[in-house]
Amino acid sequence: MKTFNSDFLFGAATAAYQSEGATTIDGRGPCYWDEYLHRDSSTFHGDIASDFYHTYKQDIRQAKAFGIDSIRISIAWTRILPNGIGPVNQAGVQFYRDVFDECRENGVEPFVTLHHFDTPLPLFKKGDWLNKDNIDHFVNYAKVCFQQFGDQVKHWITINEPWSVVAGQYVIGHFPPNIQYDVPKAIQAMHNMSVAHAKVVNLYKDMQLDGEIGIVHILESKYANSESENDKKAAQLEDTLANRFVLDACLKGKYSEETVRDLTDIIQASRDTWTITDEELNCLSKAAVQIDFLGLNYYASHFIEHYEGDSFIGHNGTGEKGTSVFALKGIGKRVKNQAVPTTDWDWPIFPKGLFDMLLRIKNEYPAYKKIYVTENGLGYKDAMTGHKINDLLRIQYVHDHLAAILEAIDAGVNVKGYFIWSLMDVLSWTNGFNKRYGLFYVDFETQERYPKRSAYWYKQLSSSRVLLGPQRVEF
Repeated sequence: MKTFNSDFLFGAATAAYQSEGATTIDGRGPCYWDEYLHRDSSTFHGDIASDFYHTYKQDIRQAKAFGIDSIRISIAWTRILPNGIGPVNQAGVQFYRDVFDECRENGVEPFVTLHHFDTPLPLFKKGDWLNKDNIDHFVNYAKVCFQQFGDQVKHWITINEPWSVVAGQYVIGHFPPNIQYDVPKAIQAMHNMSVAHAKVVNLYKDMQLDGEIGIVHILESKYANSESENDKKAAQLEDTLANRFVLDACLKGKYSEETVRDLTDIIQASRDTWTITDEELNCLSKAAVQIDFLGLNYYASHFIEHYEGDSFIGHNGTGEKGTSVFALKGIGKRVKNQAVPTTDWDWPIFPKGLFDMLLRIKNEYPAYKKIYVTENGLGYKDAMTGHKINDLLRIQYVHDHLAAILEAIDAGVNVKGYFIWSLMDVLSWTNGFNKRYGLFYVDFETQERYPKRSAYWYKQLSSSRVLLGPQRVEF
């Protein structure tokens, strides 16, 4: 029988812009999504989202009732500092203090992310993470949060998914400023985010606060689609760009020779450069020995083949299966492995990739302390029948990935918790509201919540610590 230890956390995750709503209430300033999702052609935005700003008590109490012992939320930078810098917005501070008090009263441990895809609009317009001044602005914001909430929050996350941010902004082009195929910009911005993370870790430790701090990376295993040397090289290059680059920074505190060589090859192919200073490397080195945990987000792995054509990416933002294309000149092309099923959004469902990544971290970065799987879940077009959502596919997906985690734990990987994405249905950045992940169905017109079958299954799992099959739940 597959069981989890008593100290393993069963959590659920959210993010501020995707859940809070209330974007113009109580002094909150705009982040770049507020402007972008109000463009003429947009069909959705975060003005209300899941209305967590007004429903947080209900949501936290419901989490507790369904056996969720920890909740991952993010602080909206512009609720605290409406312009990204300047005076503190006390109404925003009070909102989060109330949220964290509610968590404590219900025995739900808060894991708090400082930056989850939501740079303040004024700082975004000055270059966002390509502007190294943003590093200092982020450190200042983090210090305010530590001062205001350090007595309530014991688990901090600096930045969520640097690779997703820069890929969206400069490679895929479905995040503002909607630039495509500019990999050198992505590399520079990701390095700057690693430095910002490191400076915040070092600040937290210098403040001697009672808690732990880490970073969250999306880590998707990359596999050559054949045994050819060209395919192997292509997989290596994408892996370096998306995985090794950030893992080296946060867990080694330096970039390995292989990482530098691969990134140099990628950048030189674009006839561009990137800048790193000795001070930044020293900062990375200091933080790497102080970071308390790695948060690992996992949804898919990719199968890569050699590619010599021009870059071309087609983003599947509607759930029309078979429409996704990802090919980068000088790196490689993602292809479908016929043996691996995919979601409606063309994401390969491959739990072995999570096991392989966990084991890789243990073997290649042995100084790591512990890992939380901070996001994992299935985006699906849930259908409600009589206020019931029989989401067996989601349960199967989560079950299989938790089985991979248990296998990794048996292999000696120190994994201490799992956070399903997401607690309730939320706004999806590029898919609107039709791609649902939540344990709780949200009627976005009434803001009513309805527990899905997966919520009952997750409750049973948290209570028993036994990984039972999808059919083994009362509903």
